[in-house]
Amino acid sequence: MRVIRGRAATPDADRAATRELLGAVADSGTPAVRAWTPHRQLAFGRRDANETGYETARGAARERGFPPVERSVGGRAVAYTGTTVAFASLEPVADSRSGLTDRYEAAVGTVVAALDSLGIDAERGEPPESFCPGDYSVQAPCSTGDGERPEKLAGIAQRVTAGAAMVSGVVTVADREEIGDVLDPVYDALGVPFDPNSVGSVAAAGGPNDPDRVARALEDAIVDGRPTTIERLADPGRET
Repeated sequence: MRVIRGRAATPDADRAATRELLGAVADSGTPAVRAWTPHRQLAFGRRDANETGYETARGAARERGFPPVERSVGGRAVAYTGTTVAFASLEPVADSRSGLTDRYEAAVGTVVAALDSLGIDAERGEPPESFCPGDYSVQAPCSTGDGERPEKLAGIAQRVTAGAAMVSGVVTVADREEIGDVLDPVYDALGVPFDPNSVGSVAAAGGPNDPDRVARALEDAIVDGRPTTIERLADPGRET
């Protein structure tokens, strides 16, 4: 299994690297994994781009220091602060029409196992009006001024092409207030219900405030003991 670490020098180049990796998995039949911290950005899903308030939402993101981009998978807008960890598990598939649900279910279990290894009591689910709402999300009790409440830590998406499937997602490590602050006007412009208090983080759930540790935990859970070769992308300014 190929383990790809680091990120490319620009957001566009970084997204291109993942697309190229998906094609390489389809061509070679060798699975691959990435777990890294993307550049600071606000990534909109394809549904967002069709909303009447899309340009207003892009402006709100830009005003708050989050360059807006569009991602190829579905789902709603996601904010990356620079400490947010993304992951992508890429596997060859013989039939692109089957296995979708099984891959989603397995991915939830993998994220829960990774968070468990970091001391977090995570489970499948999400509180109401969460960011990027979906059936395959992970939540955990997070510290608040009034005690603890379940908050969303991770969301999962999937893309399938001829010969390969990519299950990807995002895990909020820290900066939950900043994420809530930028997503609030963005989701409002898109007409999507959103509660900023639904945003959790690994740190608020009692785990490490360290994106490198979170990335390696996700990587280890996805690899699951398989033999690996480690490769690095080109941005020397970031290890993860």
